[in-house]
Amino acid sequence: MDSTSSQPIRFSVIIPNYNNAGTLARAIESVLAQSHPAHEILVIDDGSTDGSRAVAESFGDKVRYIHQANAGVSTTRNNGARYATGDWLAFLDADDVYMPDRLQAHASWLRREPDLDFLFADQEQRDDSGKLLHMAIGGSPFGRALTARHPDAIDIPLAREDFADFIADGFAEIRTLSLPRRTFLELGGFPTDRRIGEDMYFFIRLCAASRKGGVVNRPLAVYYIYPDSALRKDVVAAQTAYVATLESLDGELRADPHIRRGWQAKLRQGRLSLAYMHLRANRKGEALRAVLPLVWTQPSVASLRDLVSVARGLR
Repeated sequence: MDSTSSQPIRFSVIIPNYNNAGTLARAIESVLAQSHPAHEILVIDDGSTDGSRAVAESFGDKVRYIHQANAGVSTTRNNGARYATGDWLAFLDADDVYMPDRLQAHASWLRREPDLDFLFADQEQRDDSGKLLHMAIGGSPFGRALTARHPDAIDIPLAREDFADFIADGFAEIRTLSLPRRTFLELGGFPTDRRIGEDMYFFIRLCAASRKGGVVNRPLAVYYIYPDSALRKDVVAAQTAYVATLESLDGELRADPHIRRGWQAKLRQGRLSLAYMHLRANRKGEALRAVLPLVWTQPSVASLRDLVSVARGLR
């Protein structure tokens, strides 16, 4: 039997927006320029007070504009998924852009393997002037290991045995994620009580519910870094919230030792990063408190090594 699916791949592209009138048109235009046309573009406006509505509505019936009371990015994305009518979901923040083949690269693979649970890809990270800072896959240990195993491949499969390392040291980014709408709704979407790390929270739960995925080893999106973003205004507060978001998955992952291993490694890295942030600010007590829980929650040589490393910084 021919394994190639004849069913059309219908992507609903969800763009959450909050006061991004200055960049929203650029984001929408990057979706309209796709070589594989999106089934629909949904701009979910999270209570903007700028000119975002006028920007979205200037595209006429090419864009569905939906306004809601301000509720945060997780609720905004979740509402987009509820309104969507496509079979597959893709996400794009209002200040970022897709490469022209973002949807085509995934659609082509899905026609060959319609039973894939999710797809990701490489992405560029640029500053607000457009300067390239780094690439997602090349910037992660798992990404470099994966491409070394598949040196000539563009479409690289991810088996379930890869998921732990993908979680621990991977390159998962919301702009390059494609997944079935049905899966998203079954998982309950992004956590609405978390404003930092909500994407990683969802990615871990997605891996736990999946059998196989894939990675396109070429950049399909651009993530722009802005100096006044919420994550950079108070990096310690953001990292503290990120660690708390990861820790909230503890009970849910106890029955899945494979995924739990990746989650534990990610949490350990998060706590160690937080400790070093405190050390740089000369908050020695907070630095120690950041890593101490690892000693009893993840008793291992690696946790002890982290504790010793931080303790040396207290001198």
